Amino acid sequence: MKILYTFLITIFLASSLIAGENFSEMSTQELIAIMGYVKNPQDKEKFKKELQSRLKGMSASEKEAYEKNLHKLK
Repeated sequence: MKILYTFLITIFLASSLIAGENFSEMSTQELIAIMGYVKNPQDKEKFKKELQSRLKGMSASEKEAYEKNLHKLK
């Protein structure tokens, strides 16, 4: 699982250098994996809004991972 997260983070960081962030195109798992890595204040607000909009539709395992990583958003 850690390999998957590392891979996703690497892909995200590489793509953000090329095209900027579009969090709506990312999967919920990808968003959870990059919690704490979004540093730009404008992007961070967009990121938080996108995560919040998906909260109700998250599976139990996604909610667990979200809550586990929630401290990284502060």
